[in-house]
Amino acid sequence: MKLSDFDYNLPKQLIAQKPVRPRDHSRLMILSRKNKTIRHDYFYNLGKYLKRKDILVINDSKVIPAKLFGKKQTGGKTEILLLKRIKNNTWEALVKKGKENQIIKINSKFKAEVLKKIEPGIWKIKFNFTSKKLEQAISRFGKAPTPPYIKRLSNLKEYQTIYAKRKGSIAAPTAGFHFTKNLISKLKKQDIKFYSVTLHVGLGTFQPVRTEIIEKHKMHSELAEVKKEIAKKLNQAKKNNQRIIAVGTTTVRTLETFTSNKILKPGIKYTNLFIYPGYKFKFVDAMITNFHLPKSTLLMLVCAFASRKLIFKAYKEAIKKKYRFYSFGDAMLII
Repeated sequence: MKLSDFDYNLPKQLIAQKPVRPRDHSRLMILSRKNKTIRHDYFYNLGKYLKRKDILVINDSKVIPAKLFGKKQTGGKTEILLLKRIKNNTWEALVKKGKENQIIKINSKFKAEVLKKIEPGIWKIKFNFTSKKLEQAISRFGKAPTPPYIKRLSNLKEYQTIYAKRKGSIAAPTAGFHFTKNLISKLKKQDIKFYSVTLHVGLGTFQPVRTEIIEKHKMHSELAEVKKEIAKKLNQAKKNNQRIIAVGTTTVRTLETFTSNKILKPGIKYTNLFIYPGYKFKFVDAMITNFHLPKSTLLMLVCAFASRKLIFKAYKEAIKKKYRFYSFGDAMLII
């Protein structure tokens, strides 16, 4: 398959710059894979399209202020984007114009040393602080690593799901943005269950595909976890023929990574699972997602789930009806 097969033209004014208030007032497109139908509603009516005892699986990862600005020894400005912790004060990071043994001053006391190149643009770095002191320094000096198409962000809280709990992501699992406390409470009263898994969103989720033949693209690995008690509950639900509805592509990839022979196995590991058309889904029955960038791995994943033809038909209609796209945009329920 070619990269150009996943391209489309989006008017710039449809790229959402901030979330709708309240968040559950975003629009909702309901896509039926079986009937090939498209319906339009609002996210606060999500319960209309769910069944009693449906399971919503969410990604509880929390965005960290992973972008740090500093100065090189030469005095020139540079920036660091933290990707993943290797151990304690050692991280894998994108470093602008990095080189070995470079010292980057974030402030007079907080510094990072560039140790070695992992791959082009990505470096192993070591901070002069450790443990709690390092966490505090990152929180104080770090900024939200928002996508380039978002021009302004008032605060990091705006770029978190309301159920974000476990720190580690450099980008939000944005399908969860549409949930409010009121909506979750309402859905639970309908006997709809919520269970959490974790995938710390890293470079793998949003790195552009640069190979024209998409099968040649290699995903960066991201840390994911399914807890024992969650795996047990989800496996039982699957046996009871309850629908497993993944909230977001990161949740889809987590569930599919940990499933073998149709059984979800608990654990913690790095995943570089790349889902594109032709993939056979093992555990996920339905999903909630946003409207994704052209040529992105996220768009390829939803095309694998609902077919490229149906997704492109839906995107064409979404553009026509002026849906809001990308991180702060509207939602799609694929059933």
